[in-house]
Amino acid sequence: MTDRDAGSHDGRVRDDTNPASRPTAPAALTAGAALFNEGNFSAARDVWETTAESADEESGEDERLLRGLAATAAATRLAVDGDPEAVVRAETAVAALGGVSDPHGAALAPVREWGERLAADPEDADASRTPRIRVDGDAPRFDGLSLAAARVATPALARAGEPGDPEALAAAADLAEAERGTGRTRFAELLFAYLRTPDARPQVAARLADHVAIEERKRRDVDGLF
Repeated sequence: MTDRDAGSHDGRVRDDTNPASRPTAPAALTAGAALFNEGNFSAARDVWETTAESADEESGEDERLLRGLAATAAATRLAVDGDPEAVVRAETAVAALGGVSDPHGAALAPVREWGERLAADPEDADASRTPRIRVDGDAPRFDGLSLAAARVATPALARAGEPGDPEALAAAADLAEAERGTGRTRFAELLFAYLRTPDARPQVAARLADHVAIEERKRRDVDGLF
């Protein structure tokens, strides 16, 4: 990673203090479900846990839902790795999801059952046997994500160790949203390419970082006129 990639995105294109930059619970639910269903358990945990931390106090059920799912993803990752800490995280997941209905169309019964299995015998975990998390009857995968969910999933993958600078990808995600209604789709197309073509992620991430840097220069040039 170059110095430019590591530090040039703070406070320019992306503004994490802006509520519009924070994912909604439905977008985070779907993005995390797609990550989980694709086997990216650490990234799914990151999405759900981070969104739960910024949830409004009034949406207590959303927070419990997201924290329970985050604990489920963490327990799954630990169990697959053979870490006995999986039991503790699975018990946390079961407790968190126990009093939650199925908000935003989430089908939680199979998730609860999986958490109970992990709590009882984490050695029984196998990545090929994990349940598919369903939302509104579908099991989200990268191919069918909306732009709102793709904006959340893309930087989460980078934070979990996939190629690319998470801040650059988060800025690119915001720029993809800004393109809507303009007839331009460059950032959105690259975001989806990053998700759907794992082998090309280093190249796609580099292109996105370059495009973000260009947009930042444009904004600095405009700011310099005033």
